[in-house]
Amino acid sequence: MTRATPSPTDPVTAPVVRAYDRYGRQADKWQAGYRARGGKIFCGAGCFQCCNMPIRVSLAEALITARAIDAAQAEAMEAHARAALQNARTAQDDAQYVQRHRQEVGFCPLLDRETGACTQYEARPTRCRDTFSAFPAQYCAEGTWEAMSNREKREYHREVARTPGTDGEWHFIAPLEHLSEPVWVAASKAMQAQWGLEVWGDFWLLTTLAADAGFMARVERGDARGAWQVASGRGLAHRELLQIE
Repeated sequence: MTRATPSPTDPVTAPVVRAYDRYGRQADKWQAGYRARGGKIFCGAGCFQCCNMPIRVSLAEALITARAIDAAQAEAMEAHARAALQNARTAQDDAQYVQRHRQEVGFCPLLDRETGACTQYEARPTRCRDTFSAFPAQYCAEGTWEAMSNREKREYHREVARTPGTDGEWHFIAPLEHLSEPVWVAASKAMQAQWGLEVWGDFWLLTTLAADAGFMARVERGDARGAWQVASGRGLAHRELLQIE
């Protein structure tokens, strides 16, 4: 059997992969119990209404995705990142940023719109793994909330409050998000241990920078300023979408 070529970033990505596996086992167990108690989870194959949300990841996670994608997908990821950057530069506030990301930046380029499947499911980041809905997919779709009347919104919140597993305000299943917190911790510790710094930010932007040898060389040296300069030189630096700490 051919073994994968070792990478200098393996010590950073390996703890995250192990944390992904642990999360998967724990999430499966929790969901089985939840369903046994009468709970419903509406997420499944072909459901992708949340795939146009902006998501924040660690560079450790982005490295895993960057290794998995091909050249065409990498090009599409960079285009998506640049659209997100343009949105961040012109959005008046966070609410407008999120709305325009969903409406104009659009769905993740790793999504197969014909099947509704993620083409890099095994390499998807934490936020894609831990987002589950206790309501039908229409409630995850962009524009649903805005189109609801005040009466419908009040009824929505009453129904959310009655639904076990939610945080009482929104229809996403809170315990499955909480179970993923060790993944974030694993990423943070691994980055600090190997690089002496942490890098967090937009999924598509970090996946693009993870494939940039100059950026990664500076990150691996713990050179936060140099890494920022490389990202800036490529037009891929924005304080809201790239944090080097």
